[in-house]
Amino acid sequence: MDLPPDLILYIVIGFAAQLVDGALGMAYGVTASSLLLGFGVPPAVSSATVHAAECFTTGTSAISHHAFGNIDRKLFRRLLLPGMLGAGVGAYLLTTIDGDMLKPWIAGYLLLMGAMILFKSFRELVPKEVTSHVSILGFFGALVDAIGGGGWGPIVASNLIARGHELRLTVGSVNAVEFFVTLTASVVFLLTMGTGHLGIVLGLALGGVVAAPFGAWLLRFVRPRLLMPVVGVLVIGLSVRTLYHTFAG
Repeated sequence: MDLPPDLILYIVIGFAAQLVDGALGMAYGVTASSLLLGFGVPPAVSSATVHAAECFTTGTSAISHHAFGNIDRKLFRRLLLPGMLGAGVGAYLLTTIDGDMLKPWIAGYLLLMGAMILFKSFRELVPKEVTSHVSILGFFGALVDAIGGGGWGPIVASNLIARGHELRLTVGSVNAVEFFVTLTASVVFLLTMGTGHLGIVLGLALGGVVAAPFGAWLLRFVRPRLLMPVVGVLVIGLSVRTLYHTFAG
């Protein structure tokens, strides 16, 4: 395997992306995918590469969130199988359709979710258990994640948080399920596309694995009222960026 000359850069980016992802439950896939696309990697290869790296980072993150007690077992079970199914279907579809067609629709949905989270961050937080439509949410989030190279966290975590589910348990549970989502997508990508860009995968994975425990630890000490606006602004910013590049390009 030929190591890329920018290996240290990929390690740093993997570390930063996973630190944010572990604390907020989103942004690793979006950040890493944006980087790879910027270097000219095709969307399908970019998604496959990011998911391969995430097998390592999300596995470490899941173990870390479990160790710090951040996982809601009921929510984990409701998301697991639909998420794996959606990831498998999405990875297969990406080899036959143009994933860029879905980006503006997904961005519009996330923009609304981000605005809702930001609005709720200024009101009294009364966490509640969200039980309705969780399976559908898991399937849709994983489907979009596999097709777009990112989106599981922004779609699933932001929806649950916007509907009132406790932030710490939402982030921990969504991160834990993400390991199985990325593993499923990676297996499908491996069977349909083979391997490629393994040096980039190594850099992203190394940085992410180191950062995962720090993100899970940080989540236990940061107050939800401080994190909620950050999550809302992050989702809105990513959505506006996607919409701008879609219609300006």
